[in-house]
Amino acid sequence: MSFELYTIGHSNHTIEKFIELLSMHSINAVFDVRSHPYSKFNPQFNQETIEAELKKYNIKYYFLGEELGPRSNDEDFYIDGKVQYSSIAKTFQFNQGIERLLAEMESNRIVIMCAEKDPIICHRTILICRHMRQYDIEIKHILEDGEIESNSDAEKRLMKTLNIPHEQEDLLLSIEERVEKAYDIQGEKIAYISKTLIPVENKKS
Repeated sequence: MSFELYTIGHSNHTIEKFIELLSMHSINAVFDVRSHPYSKFNPQFNQETIEAELKKYNIKYYFLGEELGPRSNDEDFYIDGKVQYSSIAKTFQFNQGIERLLAEMESNRIVIMCAEKDPIICHRTILICRHMRQYDIEIKHILEDGEIESNSDAEKRLMKTLNIPHEQEDLLLSIEERVEKAYDIQGEKIAYISKTLIPVENKKS
């Protein structure tokens, strides 16, 4: 039996709109994968606020930012101040988070939530879904209008954005290798940069 994993970005939605998007897809559990579950510009999605609002609609809230967030407190996971998704993905903590999602899918209709409205510029896709796609699950991205984009369609859109051919034959790389290349490139583009870890010579004067 194939299970479903949904993803969503809270963007600048109102609480009412966000709840509406969840209800459209019968979501009953939200897993917050932000490393810092607070928003300066959208305080309606601060951890305590969104948890309380979801509870009103019998939607469970769980924080998984420590396991599946896009940042790390380990300086070894940074190169020139930029966090390396490949290092995060190898940790026991990250894989515990993945296992938690897989277990919860068996009894709940779950969504992983981050901030970005577009899934291909968010770590929920480029880091988390990249490693979830190996399992027998359907990954579905809830877009800002409530429509669904499958993960395979999101990958095609990502490859088009990066000018990586998807359909055409490539004698050097298989389609799967090109998909992985797209994830690598995009991960490098969107990864968190720690100002305190940027080498002095790379800082702007």
